[in-house]
Amino acid sequence: MQISAPQLETPRLLLRAFRLSDFEALAATWQDPEMVRHIGNGEPQSREMSWGRLLRYVGHWQLLGYGYWACIEKASGTFIGSIGIQQAQRLCTPALTLPEAGWSLRPFAQGKGYAREGLSAVLAWADQALASDICCIIGPDNQPSIRLALAQGFQPGGSVRYHDNAVALYIRRQQSPGL
Repeated sequence: MQISAPQLETPRLLLRAFRLSDFEALAATWQDPEMVRHIGNGEPQSREMSWGRLLRYVGHWQLLGYGYWACIEKASGTFIGSIGIQQAQRLCTPALTLPEAGWSLRPFAQGKGYAREGLSAVLAWADQALASDICCIIGPDNQPSIRLALAQGFQPGGSVRYHDNAVALYIRRQQSPGL
């Protein structure tokens, strides 16, 4: 079982394991109201919550063999966000039973194709390593993420209730390697 994120590269991105030194950038990312407006309850997160997030990102690899990558812009070396797969044990109705893909990029990095580029690399890795379908949940107002999910092969799978809100469920069937 994989116990740390393997390094993935795309033309413009380096996806690597999270490090302790990523904490300040991660905390700043999740404190930005613009970044969190479509995530969870839309409220910026405290440093404490970001610390727990960092530990969860690393711990996923240790316990499950998959997780999140720190997304670094190659040209500048700047942390621009997180992309990966998790088992969040969310209190959704109905419960999510598949590994869940997610992506969150800092506002200055949005709209540049980085999420598409990074998610493509993560899903290619997952197709070989996980042998599982993957889901994601997206709020109905988050049109950029819905377009990205559909472009990456996710299909509408109904809806779930999360934080007392209806959110769309998307499911991506495992792809055969090389497709």
